Amino acid sequence: MANKSGEKKDELYEVLDLTEYAKQQRWWNKLFGKSSGPVAEKYSVATQLAIGGATGWCAGYLFKKVGKLAATAVGGGFFLLQIANHSGYIKVDWKRVNKDVNQAKHHLKINNITGKPSGKVTTKVEEVQTFVKKNAVLTGGFAAGFLLGMAS
Repeated sequence: MANKSGEKKDELYEVLDLTEYAKQQRWWNKLFGKSSGPVAEKYSVATQLAIGGATGWCAGYLFKKVGKLAATAVGGGFFLLQIANHSGYIKVDWKRVNKDVNQAKHHLKINNITGKPSGKVTTKVEEVQTFVKKNAVLTGGFAAGFLLGMAS
């Protein structure tokens, strides 16, 4: 740049070393961006995996135990209802059942062309997807722990 007197003024530029910047960034920030969630910013990857794995194992173990009890109760209930229906104690009003199912479909606003629900259902799915994307390490640990809990 020239001054009024015709002299060139030296301009100073700041040199950025991208290798040092890349070393300072965490790998999930590189992969998912800077807004990778509050949990990812507070705890290390090992801590997130440990927390996710421990809570996942507990949830999987409880799901396994309670799931057996719930499956037995529901299955036994259906079995008893079938016996009562066969014996004549219960009569099913199939027209009313059909009407109620159609009302539920209309309430959920299921599109007959695509077969997908709209409204509140899709927004909850989107919320879950954004949570999983923002906390990928934590949810990965939870999923692994859940499977281990179900297996134990």
